[in-house]
Amino acid sequence: MSIQVGQTAPDFSLVRNPGENPVSLSDFGGQKNVVLLFFPLAWSSVCTAELCSTRDSYQQYGDLDAEVVGISVDSPFALQAWSREQSFPFPLLSDFNKDVSKSYGALFEDLMGFRGVSKRAAFVIDKSGVVRYAEVLESAGDQPNFDAIREVLGQLS
Repeated sequence: MSIQVGQTAPDFSLVRNPGENPVSLSDFGGQKNVVLLFFPLAWSSVCTAELCSTRDSYQQYGDLDAEVVGISVDSPFALQAWSREQSFPFPLLSDFNKDVSKSYGALFEDLMGFRGVSKRAAFVIDKSGVVRYAEVLESAGDQPNFDAIREVLGQLS
């Protein structure tokens, strides 16, 4: 079962780039609201469209006092290369061991024959660590409702 609105978001600590200190959800506590975007696989067409759209509207999230964080089960090496190629201004974190995706209820048991791939999901977490928006998609081809995400962020500002 996925995390629901009103619940405290599970903290995590995940690698952004090989050799760097992990990034934790609690790193943002009290400072910024957080938009967590779980996505299935780097370089896939829908994931690229989603995250490039987020990149192109990134300033809107900053204006709403929010930081965007992407999470997938891809390796940190793959995510680092993809992030550089696409110039993503937000961190992409590797949930290679699948613990965080599982704790948020955002893990496919099987997606096109791949076991344990992150579902496409979006969570807005306020500065106190409470989930204010939760959307877990069962189809990897769908995208989160970004208008609803920005609306919730606007209510938190």
